Amino acid sequence: MPTCSDVDAAARVLTCRNSTSATHLKLVSTFVIFLTSVIGISFPVILSKSFAGKPVYDKATLVIKCYAAGVILSTSLVHVLPDAFDALNDCSVSTRHPWKDFPFAGLVTLIGSLLALLVDLTANSSHAELHSTSEGYARLDAPHCHGGGEGEGKVEMVVVVKESGDVCEKVAVTAADTAEVEEMREKLRQRMVSQVLEIGIIFHSVIIGVTLGMSQNVCTIKPLVAALSFHQIFEGMGLGGCIAQAGFSFKTTAYMCFMFAVTTPMGIILGMIIFSVTGYDDSSANALISEGLLGSLSSGILIYMALVDLISADFFHNKMMSSEAKIKKGCYIALVLGSVSMSILALWA
Repeated sequence: MPTCSDVDAAARVLTCRNSTSATHLKLVSTFVIFLTSVIGISFPVILSKSFAGKPVYDKATLVIKCYAAGVILSTSLVHVLPDAFDALNDCSVSTRHPWKDFPFAGLVTLIGSLLALLVDLTANSSHAELHSTSEGYARLDAPHCHGGGEGEGKVEMVVVVKESGDVCEKVAVTAADTAEVEEMREKLRQRMVSQVLEIGIIFHSVIIGVTLGMSQNVCTIKPLVAALSFHQIFEGMGLGGCIAQAGFSFKTTAYMCFMFAVTTPMGIILGMIIFSVTGYDDSSANALISEGLLGSLSSGILIYMALVDLISADFFHNKMMSSEAKIKKGCYIALVLGSVSMSILALWA
C-alpha cells in the first residue's frame, strides 16, 4: 500500500487555481460536451435509419455494434477502473480504515458485474415465463401429456404442444413463425442490453461531470474538456449503435439519446453547485471515496455488458457472423479499432 507524507500533501498544492477562469471554462464545456455527445450518439442512429431495409443494413449495424463494444470495453478498463483505483489509493484515503485493509475498487467492480448479470437473468426469466405460460404452451416431450391424434410421434412440423388437462393438442408452427418469434426475442434482448448499458454509462458520465464541475484547477480543466469531447463522441457512437440495433420507437430513441447527451453537462453543473454551496474540495477523502466506489460500480457494469451482451453474443451467437468469414474479420477489426481509439484518449484524460 502507498505511504503518505507531508511532502505528498504539499505536492498537491494547486498552483493553477483560478475560480473565475475555471467557472468560465466549465460553462463553455457544458455546451461543447453536449454538442459532441449529440453528434456521437446521433450518428449511428441516423445512419441506421438511412440504411434501414437495404441489404447492407444488417452488416453495417453489426460492424458499428462491434466498434461500440471495443469503445465500451476500453472505457471501462482503461478509463473508469484505473481512475477508481487511483481515487481509493490516494494518500488521504489509503491511510484510513478500512480502505487500507482491502482492495475495495476490485470488490465493487465485481459487485457491479454480478448486478448486471442479475438484471440479465431476471429479465430473461421473466420474458421466458411470460411466453411459456401466457397461452398454456408446454414442451413437446412433456411427460404428463398423452397423445391427441393419429400419427403421434411422426409429426415433423410440430414445435409446441398446447395443454388441455392431461391431453396435449399438437400445434404446427411454420418456419416463418419460428423465425418471427426468434427475431422478436432478439429485439427484446437488444433493448434490454441497450437500457442496462445506458445505465452504466450514465453512472460514469455523472462521475466525470461532477468531478469536472467541482474542480478549480484551470490547468486540469483545459485538456480535460478537449479529451472529454472526443470521449463523448466515441462512447456515444457505442451506445448509439446498440440503440439503433434494438429497434426502439422514435420517442424512446430520442429520449435515450437526450439522456446520454445531457448527463455529463448536468453533472458539471451539479458539481459547480455543490462547490459553490459547500466549498467541497474535489480532492478531499470523502470525494475520492465516492468517486472510487461509483467508478468501480460503473466499471463492473460496463465490463459485463461489453464482454457478455455485446462481444460474446455477436461473435459466438450471431448467425451472420458464423456464416460469413469476411463479416467476422471486419467485426473483429472494428472491435480493435474501437478499443484503440478509446484507449488513446487515456493520454489526456
